[in-house]
Amino acid sequence: MDKRGEHLSWLCMFWMMGGLYASFTAWGIIPHYGWGFSMGSEFQFHSWRVFVLVCALPAIGSLVGLMFMPESPRFLLENAKHDEAWMILKQVHDTNWRAKGEPERVFQVSQIKTPKQEDEFIEIQSSTGTAFQRWMVRTTNLVKQVMMNVMSLGSADLRLTSLFMAIIWFTMAFSYYGLSVWFPDMIKYLQYEEYESKVKLFHREKVEHFHFNFSLENQIHQEGEYIHDKFTNIEIRSVKFEDSLFENCYFENIKSTQTFFENCTIKDTVFYNTDLWQEKFIDCRMDNVTFLHSKKGCHLNFEEENDILIYLVSFLGSLAVLPGNIISALFMDKIGRINIIGGSMLISAGCTFFLFLSFSQAAIIAWQCLFCGTSVAAWNGIEVITVELYPTSKRATAFGVLNGLCKLAAILSSSIFASFVGITKVIPILMSFSALVCGGLLALKLPETREKLLL
Repeated sequence: MDKRGEHLSWLCMFWMMGGLYASFTAWGIIPHYGWGFSMGSEFQFHSWRVFVLVCALPAIGSLVGLMFMPESPRFLLENAKHDEAWMILKQVHDTNWRAKGEPERVFQVSQIKTPKQEDEFIEIQSSTGTAFQRWMVRTTNLVKQVMMNVMSLGSADLRLTSLFMAIIWFTMAFSYYGLSVWFPDMIKYLQYEEYESKVKLFHREKVEHFHFNFSLENQIHQEGEYIHDKFTNIEIRSVKFEDSLFENCYFENIKSTQTFFENCTIKDTVFYNTDLWQEKFIDCRMDNVTFLHSKKGCHLNFEEENDILIYLVSFLGSLAVLPGNIISALFMDKIGRINIIGGSMLISAGCTFFLFLSFSQAAIIAWQCLFCGTSVAAWNGIEVITVELYPTSKRATAFGVLNGLCKLAAILSSSIFASFVGITKVIPILMSFSALVCGGLLALKLPETREKLLL
């Protein structure tokens, strides 16, 4: 009990490990297009698919690990498996005393209070009726038990606790996940603005019998004439042709990103093995134009997916969580869960407020790292105190319901914050700041649980 909060905090650190694993593998795999392969023009196995497969490995490992995890002693007792429950409790006892340097301690139990069986109705019906009827009875009873457990969180002795915890979970998730989406989107927007400011404009150029074998990027061509020209084995990124003429031209093996032809006249031209589809030609007049072996399937946006900075930002945000994890683990049982949660949320609110002073990519990255490093302590404290505030019979239900509320807040904030990128940063910052202050102050009203005996 004296190190319960610390051990739970160390366990929460594996959330950070998962984030590091995902961001590092994305950074190391997705930008490397040579890691993928294609099967004709229909199926493109790009590097992002390799990334998805690599990310599935920990999940597979978790499934294997669950096979070796001991069952809950309470669950075993409820199902009259007393010997198995006793062996698991003995294993916990021996492990704890061995860690304290007293392995000779003998596990003794004078009395085990068996939890009340809540599904006698299932047992009554198990020997009657058809198999389908018995299944229906068990399923109906199970649904009723789940609903009763959820409703019990609003009972008189848990109502205020559940309300406070719901608000704290919601406000923390709303701010954290909303800003987690907002930070990289803002960086991409600043990059886009900088990119747009460097666009090259070509007006009324006339090019004849020329071979374009070099990439075109960030250009606008207006009222140009391209006659007997070849475009082969190149990438065309963020290029727009407006009111231009293409006559007797040949396009082969073209990869394009954000490339469009608007109000152009295209005559006697062949497009072979390109991703210049019909929708990229806007209000164009075509005469004797041929499309052969056009690329199909899923194609990456080379400009966005190859932006290594975005993956680096994600990795730094995940890595910045490490100091907060260590500090929260070391001080969870010393200064208490309430001070950890309240202090962390209020400091995180201060970090979000200073985002008003961030006008560059470097500043946003710095504040993202600081925000992630301070807010993770609140997450650890919230998860620890959630376990300790509820009795054993309600603990899993409470944790599941609050986690579901957390995911709802994440969906809402991600959608709201993303919609304001490029419009204003005032609303996302004020919403995050207000939510964190509200949740942090409310957390200070919770009862301290570091010395509480769990029942």
